[in-house]
Order: sequence, then structure tokens, then C-alpha cells
Amino acid sequence: LQGVDASVAKEEIDWHFNPPGAPHFGGIWESAVKSAKHHLTRVVKDAKLTLEELGTLLCQIEACLNSRPLTPLSSHPLDLEPITPAHFLIGGPLLLVPEADLSNENISALRKWRYVQALMQTFWKRWSKEYLPQLQVRGRWLAQIEQVKIGDIVIIKEECAPPGKWKLGKILKTHPGSDGIVRVVTLKTSNGNELKRPVVKLCRLPVEEKDQNFENHNFQRGENVCAAADIRVI
Repeated sequence: LQGVDASVAKEEIDWHFNPPGAPHFGGIWESAVKSAKHHLTRVVKDAKLTLEELGTLLCQIEACLNSRPLTPLSSHPLDLEPITPAHFLIGGPLLLVPEADLSNENISALRKWRYVQALMQTFWKRWSKEYLPQLQVRGRWLAQIEQVKIGDIVIIKEECAPPGKWKLGKILKTHPGSDGIVRVVTLKTSNGNELKRPVVKLCRLPVEEKDQNFENHNFQRGENVCAAADIRVI
């Protein structure tokens, strides 16, 4: 702890702690912690994991959380790469090794690696299904909300998406109904395919006006986001 204290003192970092017993003071980031803990306890249940197995599982869950899209990386029409928390940690997206789906298999406790993988994949399915609806704003008939439009970057909901993989698309065309409300759109994915999907299966990535200059920077694959944005990562 003394070493940490000396390091942050050089960076002139001031610590601000939440009061005890008040995790809600953390706001949105504490909400993410709550969501992860909620699903982790229900996935692990009464499983008996060694310290190494638990550490492996937590690292894989960390990778899932840090792979989530936050906002489009650029406004280039052919670039569907999103900014993720990993960009601010390592300067680029995470690369996860593809694994066979083991979440529904009955695995012997002796096959520990496959068992830990099954726990991680089960966590991914539960958590991603909760995270995506948080990006959707549904005002029903109580209030009019902004509709999706041409050029929006969206996450396409897929039931069988592997851990850490998010299918993104850019809206090419909208298909409004007789009432003027858009419920179906035509998308273009990163591999060049065009798909027609209902809006309820899409989650638009948020873009704020104040971030327009940063969003208009056309990043190249592999470019360090933190360096381009002049952000210091401690």
C-alpha cells in the first residue's frame, strides 16, 4: 500500500471514497458491479472452485465486461468498430479465443477447465441479456422518443453470440409504418452483409454532442485510443 500511495502521490491523485454502506453513491459504475455480482453468484452457486479456478473465471468475466460497446469509434461509414472499456485499459479491443459452447453440458468435476469455461459462458448469456435492454429506451405511449435513423450504429441482438463478441451494424435504410414510426430497418454489418431487422432487436449506441470532435476522429484498427484522445491511464 505504501508503494501505491507513493505512485499516486506523484500523479497528484486525490482519493474520494463513498461513505460506508452506500454503494449507490457510485452511480452507473456501481450498477455494473452489482449486475456482475448478481449473475456471478447465481452461476457459481455452490460450486467448489480452487483459488486458481476462481481467478481464471473472474479474469474471463472481466474480459466479457470490458468488451461491451460504449459508443462508435468513428463516424466513417465503413467503420463499425466501437469504443469499449478495453480501449481505455490497453488501447484497443480485446481478442478472445473462440470456444465451443459448453454452457448446457453436464461436465464432470474432474474436467475443471471445461467446467470453468461453462461457468463463464453461462455468466455471459445471463449478463449480456440484462445489459442490452439497458441500452434500449422504450417510452411506450407515455412519451415520444427519438427514432433510429440512417447512419446510427446499433448492436444486433443474437441469442447465440459467443462471449465477448457483439454484432454491430449501421442503419442503411428505415422502413416506417403507416403511422410514421420506424419498426424495421435495413442494416449493413462489418462483413458487408445487408440484413433487415426489427427495431426491438437493436440497441443503438449512444453518441453525445459534446463528444463529436472525438467521434469524428477516424481511428485506424490498432491505434491507441487513449493516446489519440490525450488520455492518461494510471
